[in-house]
Amino acid sequence: MIVVMKPQASAKHVAEVISRIDHEGYIPHLSEGEERTIIGIVGESSNVLKQDTFEIMSGVYKVVRVSTPYKLASREFRPQDTHVPLNGSIMGGEKVLVIAGPCSVEDRSMIIETACAVKEAGATALRGGAFKPRTSPYSFQGHGEKGLQWLAEAREATGLPIVTEVMDPALVPLVTQYADVLQIGARNMQNFALLNAAGESLHPVLLKRGMSSTMEDLLMAAEYVLSHGNRNVMLCERGIRTFEKYTRNTFDLNAIPVLKHLTHLPVVADPSHAVGKREYVEALSRAAVAAGADGLIVEVHPTPEEAMSDGRQSLSVDGFKDMMDRIKLIAEAVGRKA
Repeated sequence: MIVVMKPQASAKHVAEVISRIDHEGYIPHLSEGEERTIIGIVGESSNVLKQDTFEIMSGVYKVVRVSTPYKLASREFRPQDTHVPLNGSIMGGEKVLVIAGPCSVEDRSMIIETACAVKEAGATALRGGAFKPRTSPYSFQGHGEKGLQWLAEAREATGLPIVTEVMDPALVPLVTQYADVLQIGARNMQNFALLNAAGESLHPVLLKRGMSSTMEDLLMAAEYVLSHGNRNVMLCERGIRTFEKYTRNTFDLNAIPVLKHLTHLPVVADPSHAVGKREYVEALSRAAVAAGADGLIVEVHPTPEEAMSDGRQSLSVDGFKDMMDRIKLIAEAVGRKA
């Protein structure tokens, strides 16, 4: 249920509604838009809420029951797009932001070299894994905190904000010391303890869709983060598992316009993991921007053939530069910038 306040409602009116929600045993979530203030009512209580409980209160315009199970992520709760600040840029705004970097932080010189190269090519943020969830327990698992320290050095050298994966609730405090954005990977999309910890951190979150998850599953996972008052959530389409064998996953282009319709949260596309082969990454990137993606997250490595993980899907620095030049043309064609 959401309470829509009148345009002229005062701060006192809003406070009275919030106090009544607390009194009834529910949790209020305030969304202040340019034209209206909306207060979401979520949670469970022994008290059964009636619409007229709030409709008769001063300053209230109307009360609406939200039809979707994801309340705070819905367009009903927040009609306007959410903008997530990213070190001077805005994810969800006019500009299509591009996050780029290697799958894994392999060593200090490599991550700084890559950061400088992707920034020069037009990237907005740097990605890189310090903790790596791998299919095989014998594969490279990342350098842990040392990798985070190298990422921080790369940020200092370039000014690019850092996006890196967190895999365990216990690691959230550590990773937030270094990273600007917590990435929750596909394998952890329904790790509810991790979602709760990321929400409580109030740190920006990039939430990747699980490889066998529906769009509603993704939105419900986002709801866990949002329910803790963390508004800075970005959704990421990174391909789903199908019967197709010629690509790593199947890129669900449908998800971009559908999610943009269902939710106010920014939508990011990950063509690298979606297709798994570098020769197709640019085509998917162009398609994602044309479909309305707010951002891209792309794997780039100085020498992809020598990468310790995901080299097959990583663009070279020159390949990334070429892609960025063409992405700008697509963004302009759909009324945006890149």
